[in-house]
Amino acid sequence: MTDQQFTAYLAPEGFVHELIAELGEAVDDVYDRLVIAAGAPQPVLWADNVWLNPRFIKVESIGDAAQKLKALQRNWANYAFDLHRRSNLITEKLPHVSAKPIKFPCPLPAAPLGSWTLLENDLLLVSPACSSPYPNGAYIFEENKIDAPSRAYLKLWEILTRLQKFPKAGETCLDLGACPGGWTWVLQTLGARVISVDKAPLAPSIAALPNIEYRQQSAFGLKPEEIGRVDWLFSDIICYPERALRLIETWKKSGLVRNIVSTIKFQGKTEYDIINKLMEIPNSSIYHLYNNKHEVTWVNLEG
Repeated sequence: MTDQQFTAYLAPEGFVHELIAELGEAVDDVYDRLVIAAGAPQPVLWADNVWLNPRFIKVESIGDAAQKLKALQRNWANYAFDLHRRSNLITEKLPHVSAKPIKFPCPLPAAPLGSWTLLENDLLLVSPACSSPYPNGAYIFEENKIDAPSRAYLKLWEILTRLQKFPKAGETCLDLGACPGGWTWVLQTLGARVISVDKAPLAPSIAALPNIEYRQQSAFGLKPEEIGRVDWLFSDIICYPERALRLIETWKKSGLVRNIVSTIKFQGKTEYDIINKLMEIPNSSIYHLYNNKHEVTWVNLEG
């Protein structure tokens, strides 16, 4: 145990090494996906959840652990990397926290949600405050397995939910690299008009929906002036990060788009030089979503 300030970061599945590299010499301990680092919370990319105010608590029993957690606040999520049975017994004595899938669109939960883990039989690591309002940062949605043509729509659902900013009726959205149409489908269900661009066709069920205009051409060959002013630009194109950056720069320079949401897909190592260039653009933010793979989602919203 330590009296020094520290923070705990929960890495996404498969990206512990990326998180450790981000935190560098600050890393003190690693418990499976949970990385403990010295100092105040850092703005890291590779974390599903950040435990903002962690502390160690000694406990005498399962009941004592539950009582000490309840004395801090009501709602808790357990991250169990070991001692699973004992962790489950403690969880059973805590107030129930709903594990229902998220129904899109919806507001973020308002109630504080803390996180805890059992390091040893008699030692908890707890944090009443965390960066994510969902258990272990998991944005698990009530999926639509009938209308959506692919599962890529979950990424768009997640980023819009995180931002709490949604395209709406009367707005025009440009969806670049739209095939088979998962993101176009999301935008159309929100009531927006959608211009979908891809060399490959949309799924017939998506192309037949109202308020969708399909253009069969390369997103990289499209000039902003051919489209005109749009409220939102969305891109989930499979391409090298540098090419995605150039596309974004072209549209930003045009002055014809208010908001941009773009996936940046890495072909091997994480290209931090591209990330840094994107973050130099005013009003930018970047996320590794729970529903992302080895990719990030860059967002640029109208200031």
